[in-house]
Amino acid sequence: SLIGRLMFELPEEMGLIAVAVRQTQGKGRGGNVWLSPVGCALSTLHISIPLHSNLGQRIPFIQHLVSLAVVEAVRSIPGYEDIELRVKWPNDIYYSDLMKLGGVLVNSTLIETTFHILIGFGFNVNNSNPTICINDLIAKFNREEGTELKPLSADCLIARTVTVLERLIEVFQEKGPNGVLPQYYKYWVHSGKRVRLRSEDGPVAWIVGIDDYGYLQVHEEGKGVESVHPDGNSFDMLRNLIVPK
Repeated sequence: SLIGRLMFELPEEMGLIAVAVRQTQGKGRGGNVWLSPVGCALSTLHISIPLHSNLGQRIPFIQHLVSLAVVEAVRSIPGYEDIELRVKWPNDIYYSDLMKLGGVLVNSTLIETTFHILIGFGFNVNNSNPTICINDLIAKFNREEGTELKPLSADCLIARTVTVLERLIEVFQEKGPNGVLPQYYKYWVHSGKRVRLRSEDGPVAWIVGIDDYGYLQVHEEGKGVESVHPDGNSFDMLRNLIVPK
């Protein structure tokens, strides 16, 4: 991609973001295709992270920080705090725990002692199809609460997301995971949820949180807490299963 080639041509301190109005070859996790109609906020952002830093040692956390930044971009606006936008581990943005309206994809390349990170994120702002969008949630909130919150624009939300992300990265670099996890848990969909491991009649476990490296922690009856890696597992929320891919 163009941004992938550009990122090595720029001075270190200069950031780079590409914003697409419409995208035809979006990629999701595991080679899935991400369809991106007009009305969807789409961006690819390039950041540099030193290997010998809190985040450099915990690169999987970046996708969580980006998902959190998207949610926070909306819910930190005065009046919009109760819009039911949430994060789903490892890299989705959800309406409550019901419907996906965005996702994040992170690619990292280590060059000498610096990670060059390309962050792709897309979320539905103004398009009711194929699922639901942020402005639908705002309209629903207005109907139910008698408020008059204005719809938001994709440009405004991309800008806010990047600003929030920069702040989250700063906090993470200074304080590590504990600097951001309370905020992440406030918005995530999984607290105390019961899941089955490996198959529909597999052992029962409860979701505890995420560990220092961003992996999901589950507590299996009689076994204590273990971490589940996203690359070997897909999380099927509809069936409440954690299954090996």
